[in-house]
Amino acid sequence: MANHKSAIKRIRANATKRLRNRYQAKTTRTLIKGLRTSTDKVEAQGMYNKIASLLDKLAKKNIIHKNKASNQKSKLAKVVAKIGTETKKVATKKASSKKK
Repeated sequence: MANHKSAIKRIRANATKRLRNRYQAKTTRTLIKGLRTSTDKVEAQGMYNKIASLLDKLAKKNIIHKNKASNQKSKLAKVVAKIGTETKKVATKKASSKKK
């Protein structure tokens, strides 16, 4: 147990900050999972903008490392770009197989 009042206060403050940081990081992870399962291009683009903003805020507050935020944004941008092309590829494969 801490012997000084300032140490006791620091323990309380750290516990509060830890809870807030965990909440923000978990919220972002949940949104990322939602984006990865999204199939609508327009909706995914809107979600990406919101998530990118959250990642930047988390990096700015040192909740996550700035490189981690950058890597996640890059990977999510690839996911969003790929959403529209997957349905086109499936459609063209089906159309080409029917022609034979």
